[in-house]
Amino acid sequence: MKWWERCWGQQGWDAARAGAWFVGTVGTLLLVGGLAWWVFQRTRPPGVDTARAALRYSNLAEIRAAAHVALTTAEPIDKAKGIYRIPITNAMELLLRLWQDPAAGRADLLARVEKATAKPPETPGEYE
Repeated sequence: MKWWERCWGQQGWDAARAGAWFVGTVGTLLLVGGLAWWVFQRTRPPGVDTARAALRYSNLAEIRAAAHVALTTAEPIDKAKGIYRIPITNAMELLLRLWQDPAAGRADLLARVEKATAKPPETPGEYE
């Protein structure tokens, strides 16, 4: 049965039935539209005003400063394991020097990875 046949009764056009279908359809669309608008209003993030923009710029400046310090200074990361951070320019020069012989460079890299990721020996349990 087609949708328009639902409003056409045996005696002809049924205005009450057509009106009920119309009201039901419009009501459903308004209900769904209202719910969509409500959800959109409730979940909208706050706008970016000048104070929030300034906060974001200051955070970005702090991150960039920390990244610059991390890339350009030397500092011990884990003295116990002998792991140190060196400036990126020195690291690139060291990499070129060590990888002149690829086999030796790979062996050195694997040894450093083992040293950096080695687990400490497990302490014996109370009853061992």
